[in-house]
Amino acid sequence: RIRTCIVGRRGLRGSPSASKMAAAAAEGLERIKNEAVDLENIPVEEVFENLQCSPAGLTSKDGQDRIAVFGPNKLEEKKESEILKFLGFMWNPLSWVMEVAAIMAIALANGGGRPPDWQDFVGIIALLLLNSTISYIEESNAGSSAKALMANLAPKTKVLRDGRWSEQDASILVPGDIISIKLGDIVPADARLLLEGDPLKIDQSALTGESLPVTKNPGDSVYSGSTCKQGEIEAVVIATGVHTFFGKAAHLVDSTNQVGHFQKVLRAIGNFCIGAIAIGMIVEIIVMYFIQHRRYRDGIDNLLVLLIGGIPIAMPTVLSVTMAIGSHRLSKQGAITKRMTAIEEMAGMDVLCSDKTGTLTLNKLSVDRNLIEVFAVGVAKDEVLLFAAMASRVENQDAIDAAMVGMLADPKEARAGILEMHFLPFNPVDKRTALTYQDVADGTWHRVSKGAPEQILELCNCRDDVKNKAHAIIDKYAERGLRSLAVARQEVPEKSKDSSGGAWEFVGLLPLLDPPRHDSAETIKQALNLGVNVKMITGDQLAIAKETGRRLGMGTNMYPSSALLGQSVHESIVSLPVDELIEKADGFAGVFPEHKYEIVKKLQQMKHICGMTGDGVNDAPALKKADIGIAVADATDAARSASDIVLTEPGLSVIISAVLTSRAIFQRMKNYTVSILPKLTNILQYSLRPIM
Repeated sequence: RIRTCIVGRRGLRGSPSASKMAAAAAEGLERIKNEAVDLENIPVEEVFENLQCSPAGLTSKDGQDRIAVFGPNKLEEKKESEILKFLGFMWNPLSWVMEVAAIMAIALANGGGRPPDWQDFVGIIALLLLNSTISYIEESNAGSSAKALMANLAPKTKVLRDGRWSEQDASILVPGDIISIKLGDIVPADARLLLEGDPLKIDQSALTGESLPVTKNPGDSVYSGSTCKQGEIEAVVIATGVHTFFGKAAHLVDSTNQVGHFQKVLRAIGNFCIGAIAIGMIVEIIVMYFIQHRRYRDGIDNLLVLLIGGIPIAMPTVLSVTMAIGSHRLSKQGAITKRMTAIEEMAGMDVLCSDKTGTLTLNKLSVDRNLIEVFAVGVAKDEVLLFAAMASRVENQDAIDAAMVGMLADPKEARAGILEMHFLPFNPVDKRTALTYQDVADGTWHRVSKGAPEQILELCNCRDDVKNKAHAIIDKYAERGLRSLAVARQEVPEKSKDSSGGAWEFVGLLPLLDPPRHDSAETIKQALNLGVNVKMITGDQLAIAKETGRRLGMGTNMYPSSALLGQSVHESIVSLPVDELIEKADGFAGVFPEHKYEIVKKLQQMKHICGMTGDGVNDAPALKKADIGIAVADATDAARSASDIVLTEPGLSVIISAVLTSRAIFQRMKNYTVSILPKLTNILQYSLRPIM
């Protein structure tokens, strides 16, 4: 009995301790959920400590418990009643007046031995249903932003659970899970790479706007929705679902409920009509019933004339049909209109915020031939480019290989007249590629290599003066936002792919850039002539943004995203109010989705009618927030879903045609609206004549 009692007492003492530990663990996970811990920047060891996990992964029970805390790794889709959505189009000032008139036609206009006015009632209801049907179909065609964003998430992932690797739905992932990322995988959640493994090449252009795949070393962060282009490594999940970089962009899209300029104009017209009619009806009721003591039905008939005739009942229908016809015309010009009222918005647009990568530029690496620097004697610029293309894969290419081969008049030139003996692919250690080949003409063996300038300079054992010259050119490229690629060659007298060969010769340097589209500069010039100011908003580096702005003739007055937060190192920038900074800037660089969203929001607060063009997930929130969201050709589903207009032709030139067409359509709508409003005065005069 004594032993049992002692054990029982120990158990009682241990229970509160276990409860405290469980409570502390739960509190720690809540802090992670509330983003109170910066898991992206602390050491990986501390990430494991905060997430209460290890490189051995979680158990299935841990996963289920954490799902209850963090929720599934997917974006929540808002469901809306289609009936309520349809009825919602009958809830506006003009519709209210029409509905009151319909009620009066059958409920009040039945005195004096005469039947209700069914003819007016049916006509009013028919117009209401027609207006609502047109608007409902228009909005339904816009699609769901959440569905499009979900399509960009990885459906499957390889996860370590219960000590075993298995392929699972990405929706089961929770912070603390260990996942595997390899070539071709879509990253399923925000994660930190473990310290053992290969560096990755990650394409995150759709998320951040960066042109080239970025290198992610062990310990770095990777984002949900980006794609692995090279390497293989394990990672620990740090954020899932709406808490990821991707999810926050989706949340900005869903939280935006923009009331367009056109709706505001219609609402103002409706309010004016209601006010004028209300005053007229009050005067009529007082005079006809309380002063002149007229019969009930005579007064009701007069009030119905004022109520029905005094409002532009057909205006919503006429404007909707006009915009539908205009939408059809725009589609023939390569601009698909998803929200018909965007036609009016585009007509009044005075600021166009444009994404850079894939919109103003091709999102395709190229070489500026004019800036190629040759170091080898007797070698032309085109030969430097040919050597770089020879040192590239002709199949299964990365972005740089594709750029080099693509610069040739014929891609077959990269292997013309030679026999490939061995190809050395790029690896993170050597940071270069190399081709060993035999010249078909004379049977001699040669080797060409391209790669990071430092590695190629070291390979060639260059003199100090050559290194200094090369570094000066590389710095000059960098100042203009251009990346450098070095090229070298050597003889292989032993005629063996394993031979070290003769001395390497440094051939030259190539500047890499994402070139502007051929029509972008002209489009920007035409936009300015139409009174539309174009601003570049990009996630790429500041130097690259300035160089692109210089090439397009849109100015180099670009600012880093830190300037929006008052964190710039330049006092001249910090001293400017944010509103003035945005108004003055030709563009911003290094921005994230929330920055683009805020820029558009600030411009709207300054009474600008703001357009936004883009093609990636990172553009979706700003596209949805803008008065006119324009998704360019080849845009992601997320960008298309968030936009009002989708371009089917590459480049921005179609926007100019769309602006001109929109202004012509809007002028017709304006003429109609102006012509019907004076009729209200005539209606009032006619209606008030019996009491005068």
